[in-house]
Amino acid sequence: MEREGQGQMTFEVEHLWTWPFWTGMAGAWIIILAYLLDRCIGDPRWIPHPVIGMGKGISALERVIRSRVRTDSGLKRAGLLLPMVIAGGSFSITWGLVYLLGLIHPVIAAVAEVVLIATTIASKGLKNAGMEVYRHLKQQDWPAARRSLGMIVGRDTAHLDEPEVVRGTVETVAENIVDAIVSPLFYALIGGAPLAMAYRAVNTLDSMVGYKNDKYLHLGWASARLDDVANWIPARLTAILLIVGAWVMKLDAKGAARMVARDARLHPSPNSGFPESAVAGALGIRLGGHNVYHGVASFRAYMGEATRPMEAEDIVQTSRLMFWSAGAFVVLCVFITLGVWLAGGTLLWS
Repeated sequence: MEREGQGQMTFEVEHLWTWPFWTGMAGAWIIILAYLLDRCIGDPRWIPHPVIGMGKGISALERVIRSRVRTDSGLKRAGLLLPMVIAGGSFSITWGLVYLLGLIHPVIAAVAEVVLIATTIASKGLKNAGMEVYRHLKQQDWPAARRSLGMIVGRDTAHLDEPEVVRGTVETVAENIVDAIVSPLFYALIGGAPLAMAYRAVNTLDSMVGYKNDKYLHLGWASARLDDVANWIPARLTAILLIVGAWVMKLDAKGAARMVARDARLHPSPNSGFPESAVAGALGIRLGGHNVYHGVASFRAYMGEATRPMEAEDIVQTSRLMFWSAGAFVVLCVFITLGVWLAGGTLLWS
């Protein structure tokens, strides 16, 4: 009986330290390598991306729902199915894949974790999108700059002048620091690749159906609300990271903190105002203002103070802030995983 009990304890300890694969020392390396993998190679077009599969699944499920549901109340109830099926399915498939690979060998599972988490991050793609606009501006190719901006924003860009092109680019890069970097890593820290992939599914749902228009007001409400909830903590954490990044870069860190406190909640989104106001304060510029969407003018609350005119170099500075804040969060993730690992070891062997 005593030997049997000891054998059982040994198995449980080994099981605890090898699963889930994102905890402990291995988890620290997984976070680091996933971020570096995305930063170095991004999302090569020749490799199938999970988001493409999510998008096809969302479109297919939407067609099925609309073919069977006609009323607004029915669409609102059916809207709950989208995140349940798409986000839940993404989590389950990823968990099952990593678990099966872990049965073959933990190293194979760890490599899969790195690759899968990297696909949920888009630091390189976000930087490249911003810098493409910057290069066109430096070449004074205004039509190309407007077209490049139009690829990453929903507003009309055909008639924007240079400061407005800069504003649109800075706002987009700042806002997407949350969606493209901090949130995926935040959920990878909590639940590895399965939870990071579930977050990416939620974010994809919001980008496809989370609109307050006639088509998606009822069907997309749950997806939009879930995206707001999922980004609530990461958005506020990103603001802190950007303030730290501003301090490291010798920008106006105090101004960044002041603008977050003053302006973040003025944004129509419960989350986007935090990174945008932090960047605006750090750079000493004013974001927000009048935008045009499909010919309809819309005013967005101002973020920051216009201490100087906006210029193309603000795009470069925003990209640098993005990488400093992302790097700081990766370091934070490593300390947390190691802390949990060490605390768990102390409890197990005390």
